[in-house]
Amino acid sequence: MKKINIIKSNEDYNRIIKNIKPYKYKEYLIFLERNKDIKNYAFGFSISKKLCNAVTRNKIKRQLKSIIDKKDYQKNFNCIIMIRKSILEKSYQEREKVLIEALQNLNIYKKGENS
Repeated sequence: MKKINIIKSNEDYNRIIKNIKPYKYKEYLIFLERNKDIKNYAFGFSISKKLCNAVTRNKIKRQLKSIIDKKDYQKNFNCIIMIRKSILEKSYQEREKVLIEALQNLNIYKKGENS
């Protein structure tokens, strides 16, 4: 995943989380901000320190970035994915399946992209 496609600033996180209603899934909370002024797409990840140690949190973020990197996306949106505790019991394949289904429901893949 390229650095240009990652949300880094605290102001962006705060703005999106305060103003956007999340899509709720068992393992994820997904905040999706659509805006015509945004030139590209960007993803951000949030995992609470209460869930697990730093090594596990970083491992989950790396796995999610690799899952997201497999697909092509439309432009003009920012997406923040908050991780819930139930993800710790899932394997990589189960995490991938659930995240891909969630992103398909949000209609952010490019038009020609299937499954």
